This record gives sequence, C-alpha cells and structure tokens, in this order.
Amino acid sequence: MSTAVSLQTEMPRLERADGVARVAFALRRIGEREETRLADLFQDGSAKVRLPKVYDGSGPAAVFLNSAGGVTGGDHLSFEACFGAGTTATVTTQAAERIYRRADGVGHIDNRLIVEAGATAHWLPQETIVFDGAGLRRRLDVDLAGDARLVAAESIVLGRTAMGEEVTSVDLADHWRVRRGGRLIYADALRLSGDSRATLSGGATGRGARAFASVLVATSDAASRLDGARELIAALTVDGIEAGASAFEGLMSIRCLALDGRLLRTIVEPLIETLTGRPLPRAWSI
Repeated sequence: MSTAVSLQTEMPRLERADGVARVAFALRRIGEREETRLADLFQDGSAKVRLPKVYDGSGPAAVFLNSAGGVTGGDHLSFEACFGAGTTATVTTQAAERIYRRADGVGHIDNRLIVEAGATAHWLPQETIVFDGAGLRRRLDVDLAGDARLVAAESIVLGRTAMGEEVTSVDLADHWRVRRGGRLIYADALRLSGDSRATLSGGATGRGARAFASVLVATSDAASRLDGARELIAALTVDGIEAGASAFEGLMSIRCLALDGRLLRTIVEPLIETLTGRPLPRAWSI
C-alpha cells in the first residue's frame, strides 16, 4: 500500500513600499515684501520631501523622492502639494522614478495638486522609466482656483536604450484630471498594455518611439502662447523627435515623442524653461 502526500508551499509575503508625502506653500511677509515660504510638510513611509535652497530667484522648490528606490507590484505612493494664494513654487523629483518588473499586481502612484487663487504651480517631475514586466497605475489630479496658473510636465521612458533594454511586456495606465473652480477642464488617459514595442511601432501610435512626454499649460493667456511654442518645437525637432502643440479654452497641450530618453530631454527641457520662464529645477542636473 502506498500513501500519497500532498505538500502545499505558500509563497512568501513580499515587502511592499508604502508612503505619503505632502507639502504646502504660503505667502509670508519678509520685511517690506511678501515671499513664498514653506507652510506645512508631512512625510510617512518611503515617500519623502527635500527642500533645497534656491538662489536663482525662481521661488522655492520641493523635491519628492521615493526612498524605496523604485516601484513594483503592490507598492503605493501618494504625493500632494498645495500652493497657497498668490504663491509661486516648483515641485519636482530627486531622480527618475523606476517602475520595476513585478511578481504580481501593479504599483500605484497618486499625485495631487491644489493651486489656490493667484498662485502659480510648476509640476516638473523627472522621467518615469518603465522596465520590462512592470505594471503601474498613476494619477495626477489638479484643482485650480479661477485665476491659478499651472505648467505641468510628465515624461515616460520605456527601458534604458543605452543598455539595450527591450520592453515587450508592460501594463501601464496614466490618468490626468484638471479642474478649475471645481469644473473638469482637462482629462487625459494613456493605456499601454502588452508588447509596447509593437504597439508604438505604428504610424498612428508612435512611429517607433520609446519615450514620450505630455506638457500642459493652464493659464488665461495659453492661446496667445501657442505660436511661440510651435516655433520653439520646430527649432528643436530633429531626426528621432516628433512634437505638436494645440490650445483651447485656456489650455495649451504639447505632446512629444522620441526614440529614446536622451532625445526626449533635448526638447522637453527647453520647453519647460520657456513655458515657466525659469531655469530647470537643480535636481534635474545633479
């Protein structure tokens, strides 16, 4: 007689990154003038905030970072910035965020901006690098007061082309929602699932691009800035780069495609400096 023994092995529970960071700016009277200063800061878990000194007159900057070193399935990060009435500030990231291959599930990144009356917000994170086998759900929610101003840019790079990396399996969803005075004025959604190289090889999808960026300007004079933006795009466009701009109802939207992340930066960086009227955040060059 024989006895069959069934053994069930449970997968070990993997550690997951979880973090929340918030920063707020407010006007403070310094002598005879008002300046934008830090009003509040909160950080928990792997989500952190750094506040480097800024000497170029562009106003304060908050640098968000993920001390876990990247995002994979099951991770959840939440970042929020509040720009108080009349303030001008920049929020960026310490380095490119990396989305790594996951064992299961997807990573989540939730970003929120609150821009109060007369404030100017610059949302300028560095690239998000997506590796083969990665999964990500990301949101950017922006609440603008009636006369608030916004320049926002997000870049995504599929693998490190200089290292010969291929991204043939990915599950990426990226959503933008911008409201002014509580009314939805801009909604955008990107979904890339499966073989990204095949999806982006078509003439109507990407023409072989492996890096892409969205830039949004929400200001009352957005339409009047369109011709200047298009002239700059034409001057910056070289082989391996495609870009275009459109304006409607107080918004200007710019899309950029490039064959790799290095090329993408050659057009995104000058666009950001021109649209904000300020130098790039120092973290971009460190």
